[in-house]
Amino acid sequence: MNIHEHQAKAVLKEFGVAIPRGMPAFTVGHAETAAEQLGGPVFVVKSQIHAGGRGKGKFEGLAPDAKGGVRVLKSVEDVKANAAEMLGRVLVTHQTGPAGKQVNRLYIEEGAAIAKEFYLSLLVDRDTSRVSVVASTEGGMDIEDVAHATPEKIITFTIDPATGVWPHHGLALGQALGLKGDLAKQATKLLNQLYEAFLAKDMAMLEINPLIVTADEQLRVLDAKVSFDPNALYRHPDIKALRDESEEDPKEIEASKHDLSYIALDGTIGCMVNGAGLAMATMDIIKLYGAAPANFLDVGGGATKEKVTAAFKIITADPNVKGILVNIFGGIARCDILAEGVIAAVKETGLKVPLVVRLEGTNAELGKDIINKSGLNVIAANDLSDGAEKIVKAVQGAA
Repeated sequence: MNIHEHQAKAVLKEFGVAIPRGMPAFTVGHAETAAEQLGGPVFVVKSQIHAGGRGKGKFEGLAPDAKGGVRVLKSVEDVKANAAEMLGRVLVTHQTGPAGKQVNRLYIEEGAAIAKEFYLSLLVDRDTSRVSVVASTEGGMDIEDVAHATPEKIITFTIDPATGVWPHHGLALGQALGLKGDLAKQATKLLNQLYEAFLAKDMAMLEINPLIVTADEQLRVLDAKVSFDPNALYRHPDIKALRDESEEDPKEIEASKHDLSYIALDGTIGCMVNGAGLAMATMDIIKLYGAAPANFLDVGGGATKEKVTAAFKIITADPNVKGILVNIFGGIARCDILAEGVIAAVKETGLKVPLVVRLEGTNAELGKDIINKSGLNVIAANDLSDGAEKIVKAVQGAA
């Protein structure tokens, strides 16, 4: 689960992290009040969307040379005028795609005298079962660009959860960022605070870009992006309450209610599969046969009739879906139960697009028999390759 910058900073502040003063604003009035309370002389107005590249982004309906989603201003009146221009408008960045995201909230922050910019992040390293720390002197840039152009400027080390942060970790961070003296001590303190927050709140990723050194030699978190392990949210009702569903695909929200793993994509072939690995293979083979998947959807190993019905409704809610491939390998889940779910879903949704079903594994023959006797217009597939070929041909033939 992702949260907004202002929320991330509020969470980090609970752990003593030094951040510039700022206030969220949902209306022009809120923005004006925030600017008055901050007092200036410099204000930064930041669009709050779940995407990077906001500063270089462009608002729909404004001139190409208009300011982006992060603006540095010098008066309360300027804050008010820019907030009016930004709120409710769609911001397009390299991470939002051409559709962009509507800006429904802003963050009004005091300006900072920036002397240096760094990059710093913590994330789960599944290879080592540790927390990985990534640091670079190239702050303010996309870390992917740094990795491509100057990989030697990215320093990585890990922290063992069994021991936590040791002095040598702080030393390693200071050296990675080229900090000495008091700034090196501040970096060690910051690393301890960030690590404590990371573990305490079950974060999956914590990214600070940029981490800055101010003109008076203080480390400050100027921007923060945080995502949380969704499987741990039951332990953190305070974090769960920060969820902004307006930033999410409605189909993905509905899927989460039924414990379905669903991600919307840009293709035309809807996929319903049990098992993440099999779902990935299904998407790959659809591409191999010349089409593109409209979604990733894993109903899980313990899929029920109700789950399958819910999955079908979610897939068919996507107007881009021109055909559906159901690929089930019965292990824990029985093919006959899933076949009944498919039939119930087709009848309930009044399916209008081609449907190909491949069943294999536990009670596969019984499942096939149930579908064959249903009287529904369902295309049977012998294997995954056959299923992908048939659904692509059916969709292309209907086009």
